[in-house]
Amino acid sequence: MSFYRSVKGLHGLQHGIARFLQERAEIDLKFMSTAAYTFARSKRLAKRAHPTFRSGVFLVLSSFYIWFPDCGKGLNQEWNMAKMANDNRCEQDLQIIEPNGPARSTARWGPQHAGARELANLYSPGKRSQEWISVVLCFSLIAFNFCYLLANFHLGHMWYILLGIVAGILTADFASGLVHWGADTWGSVALPIFGKAFIRPFREHHIDPTAITRHDFIETNGDNCMLTLIPLAHMAFNFLTLSPAELCHNYPWHCYVMALAIFITLTNQIHKWSHTYFGLPGWVVFLQNCHIILPRKHHRIHHVSPHETYFCITTGWLNYPLESLGFWSKLEDLIQSVTGEKPRSDDLKWAHKTK
Repeated sequence: MSFYRSVKGLHGLQHGIARFLQERAEIDLKFMSTAAYTFARSKRLAKRAHPTFRSGVFLVLSSFYIWFPDCGKGLNQEWNMAKMANDNRCEQDLQIIEPNGPARSTARWGPQHAGARELANLYSPGKRSQEWISVVLCFSLIAFNFCYLLANFHLGHMWYILLGIVAGILTADFASGLVHWGADTWGSVALPIFGKAFIRPFREHHIDPTAITRHDFIETNGDNCMLTLIPLAHMAFNFLTLSPAELCHNYPWHCYVMALAIFITLTNQIHKWSHTYFGLPGWVVFLQNCHIILPRKHHRIHHVSPHETYFCITTGWLNYPLESLGFWSKLEDLIQSVTGEKPRSDDLKWAHKTK
């Protein structure tokens, strides 16, 4: 009976550790908990371990817990103290003290941040309608064009097709970086139409990085779908009007445009996955680990304030080369010297907003 109580206590301790790490990951909205990531990874490794090895580890720990019950109590006490210390630290992180007045709880980032709440409220029904229309049209055109590409496929084009697909992915990655850099660095939410519709999500994302994980498929991908409508519509027009000989000649180009359109369309979905630390499908984690799409740890570099590097968010392949060249900083210096505008001034304004 004592053995079963001890095993039950060990299971409860393990469950408590898992729950604590999950709570900490939810609280730490700015930088996801490395401990939670390590724990999740160790769980996956444990599942792959040989059953005999797992049973041996279990018996050793159980025996230790049985013969040294006071140690188990000490572990529980240390665990409670550590949890209390972490809770206090998290509360301190989510507060700032006013120098000339009483302490007032003010979120530094996350959904309770004053700027994040205001920006979230700017999401309008009109914007939602635009996103719905864009998603429906975009995926309809993708399906139509894909069917025509399959119908005209020929093995003689294989190397050109592969080259076109890789070039399309690289172009999509650079385009994601250019748009991301432009919206992060310049402009204002106060701009007519464009500001609330397209710059607002970028400002919200820096002060509430996990907001994107709470967006549904339409809100996540609506704007990117709108960007690809014109090239996809032009491709569909070509399939309907060009002769078979012309289609055969232009086939690698169409593969390039198709890969470019698909990866631009999915860029924000890939970005969302890079902020999702629990419940991702196995195939998404596999693509992230192979760096076929943007990995989670890779994207953390961008979210170090003041968010001035690693802007490419489709695959992230171009981040290191562009950073090595100082591409974005040189471009910012050039624009600032011509216009006098300071980079990321509007972004910092929203980050420092308190009411």
